[in-house]
Amino acid sequence: MKILVLNCGSSSIKYKLYDMDDESVLAQGGVERIGLDEAFLKLTLPNGEKKVLMHDMPDHKEGVNFVFQTLLSPEYGAIKSLDEIDAVGHRIVQGGDLFEKSCIVTKEVEDGIESLCDLAPVHNAGHLRGLRAVDNLMPDVPQVTVFDNAFHSTMPPYAFLYAVPYEFYEKWHVRRYGFHGTSHRYVSHRVAELMGRDIKDLKIVTCHIGNGASVAAIKDGKVIDTSMGLTPLAGVMMGSRSGDIDPSAVTYLMQKTGMQPQEMADFLNKKSGVLGITGISSDMREIESAAAEGNERARLALDMYNYRIKKYIGAYAAAMGGLDVIVWTAGVGENQIGTRLDACSGLEFLGVKMDAEANNCRGKEKLISAPDSKVQVWVVPTDEEIVIARDTMDLVLEARKK
Repeated sequence: MKILVLNCGSSSIKYKLYDMDDESVLAQGGVERIGLDEAFLKLTLPNGEKKVLMHDMPDHKEGVNFVFQTLLSPEYGAIKSLDEIDAVGHRIVQGGDLFEKSCIVTKEVEDGIESLCDLAPVHNAGHLRGLRAVDNLMPDVPQVTVFDNAFHSTMPPYAFLYAVPYEFYEKWHVRRYGFHGTSHRYVSHRVAELMGRDIKDLKIVTCHIGNGASVAAIKDGKVIDTSMGLTPLAGVMMGSRSGDIDPSAVTYLMQKTGMQPQEMADFLNKKSGVLGITGISSDMREIESAAAEGNERARLALDMYNYRIKKYIGAYAAAMGGLDVIVWTAGVGENQIGTRLDACSGLEFLGVKMDAEANNCRGKEKLISAPDSKVQVWVVPTDEEIVIARDTMDLVLEARKK
């Protein structure tokens, strides 16, 4: 079975084509600048070489169409006919409290995703455009939606509700949803495999630390809390997002600057975090380099960043009544040696003992805690696409049996 996985943003489409017989990647790439000048598709060839194809893409329909053309291309393609694609799986950022698991797309599912656009206007609108483009071009091919917050749907109400009038939850679904759920799901199950343990017997803190970052507490295979909230802005400090902030600080700044709600939201999402503190960049590699050269604000940003991750790890150990394993994943988590070491430093009272030599690694599955550490610490590169592909295959095969 061949599964195409799509992640459609407001002006982009990322794709991977899998042969699910052995879960091999047949093709992968991404479209950028949909609806803008100089739109292009960047693909990765089997030998690892990158190739950029310029193409006018005024909308998602043409973007998806060009992805299909590229998959069929005699020079760059991986299939001879679109009939080889058995199903398409989509990443959907916001499923609200309507969708607690992956599902085959129907008119009702599509309407549900659209009804949640207020909670994720940029993301869900982009997902819908991609979904509808595929339906227009391949109407007989089943599509599956995999929701970014579905893995977090096991949180109890006392963890996901905000302390505001309950009617706000009833009327407008104001609550903690969490994000990066597909990544947290993959790495938590994968680390259990690597440890030779049943995930139902483990207390895990997963740290998905990239330009966007979130931490999750997973007890007995179920999420009991996660750091992101109604939107991806909450939680730990991020590349350009503030993370947790006193709500009164927000209204105070609005009064002082004259910013309107959307302007303030953009400010907190795009101009804050590491970028806001340093004034240099949101890229942790650049910040580490600047700190090493003596830049005090870069050093301050690193200290703030690592401290906040540490606080969440400690809080979630308390919430679970213990801790068996910490998992690091995503761009920073998989590659920034200093962040992992600093954030785990001081957690010895929980039984965490790092191995500095083992921690000197990037982008590969590895145990990085000391042999006598009571809590294991792992690096596990995430693979959200394969989770989407597996869910898509399982649901399509199940539907065929009915």
